[in-house]
Amino acid sequence: MIAAAVADFRERVRRPAYLLMLISAIGLGLLAVPAVDAHWSVLVIGGFRGRYTSGYVGMVTALTSALWLTLVGFYLVRDAVARDERTGVGQLIAASPMRTPAYLAAKLLSNVAVLVSMTAVLAGTAVVLQLLRGESRVVDPVALLLPFVLVALPMLVVTGAVALLFEATPVLRGGLGNVLWVFVWMVGAIGGQSAHAPFGGLGLQPVNLPAGASQDVGLGLMYVDEPLKVFDWPGLRLSPEFLGGRAGLLLVALALALLPALWFHRFDRPARAGRAAPASDPPARYAGLPRTAPRRGATFARLLAGEARILVAGAPLWWWLGAGALGLAGLAVPRGAVLAFAWVWPLLLWSRLGTQPALSGTAAILGAYPAPRRRRLAEFGAGVLLAVAIGLGSAARLAIGGDWRGLAGWAAGALFIPALALLLGTLTGAPRVFQAVYTLLWYLMINDTDALDYMGILRGEPGAAFWAGAALVFVAGSLSWAAMQEARR
Repeated sequence: MIAAAVADFRERVRRPAYLLMLISAIGLGLLAVPAVDAHWSVLVIGGFRGRYTSGYVGMVTALTSALWLTLVGFYLVRDAVARDERTGVGQLIAASPMRTPAYLAAKLLSNVAVLVSMTAVLAGTAVVLQLLRGESRVVDPVALLLPFVLVALPMLVVTGAVALLFEATPVLRGGLGNVLWVFVWMVGAIGGQSAHAPFGGLGLQPVNLPAGASQDVGLGLMYVDEPLKVFDWPGLRLSPEFLGGRAGLLLVALALALLPALWFHRFDRPARAGRAAPASDPPARYAGLPRTAPRRGATFARLLAGEARILVAGAPLWWWLGAGALGLAGLAVPRGAVLAFAWVWPLLLWSRLGTQPALSGTAAILGAYPAPRRRRLAEFGAGVLLAVAIGLGSAARLAIGGDWRGLAGWAAGALFIPALALLLGTLTGAPRVFQAVYTLLWYLMINDTDALDYMGILRGEPGAAFWAGAALVFVAGSLSWAAMQEARR
């Protein structure tokens, strides 16, 4: 089991995405320990912050790790089972004497090792930042690392366990699970800061409040009008209840990881129906599309039509019924609510943009296409057509009412969403990145974050021109990256 976990970990750390996540961990450290006169903070303790000693720097960076790495780390590690099935390793495992609980335990260890390695980079960054900030030059390794062990580690183990649970559960292994985790994480991030959160929540309970401070403790990237007042933080306030809660959280994580042993087939059912789609992100289905004889002229129009058919291939009847209902509702209901839900309905279809060649195994064939940029533009156009079709009712209502500003915002949104999907899909080759990013972006927008009003429904800044410009930049970035990849072949 240990050998399998080590081998899996070594395979994962060779990927470019892993290096990117290590770099992002350094960025998290910079956010967690800002300059002494900064106007933002990730931890506000009743209007105070701790002096940048090893203990406080370790605590604030560990809390940052517990908050943010649980979100992005889930998507980084949730491809473990899918990769075994996709590469054929699963068939070897099925023929081996390894039992299902041992396989799941190995995958959990590998998941946790990846997340812990990122946290180790964050801990190293904390040491450097403590010295750079200059409020304390004394490095206490125990005081710095203890919060990572008691605060961050249990949350990361839970993240690795839930990622494994989602992968091994049929209904959660695809895009639905990717979207669901954003909402699960948000509930945990908010509820986990409560003093009454189960198992100690995110780990805020041991934070000591300075004398004269209010009882408000906030965790998250926050803007402050004036630099926070400084107090000498005495270190973790540990108690048997807190330590028992963290141990209990580890046991819950282990139970979640091993639970799929009740139904997970461990790749030993080759005769099961529908053996086609790998794992976590079902590819678009090229099979079954009508073949047409080559014709001269209007090649882009035919290419656009083909990409549109590919984009929506396999969508079930209930999806089409829901899309039609949302389109009609846009004519009768105030546009804000309808458009917001209309443009989250095709999320799983949009997430195919930029990823289909890699997931369908046709990358080598499409690499010989004489005009790859034209194909990418047609793929983007298909995404725009999907946005227009589902949001057409809202657009008609705006036009009838003479709301030209709203219509401009609608048009910018119809361009921005597929452009974002195409860029993230082209860069990563995986639908789950767009699924996570767009779900979070959509959630923040419907919660009245004016700066993220990419649909134009809040009428805030930066406005339609900004989002349309961002869409053009994203498409250009997708084309440039695709060209670079083609040049390497």
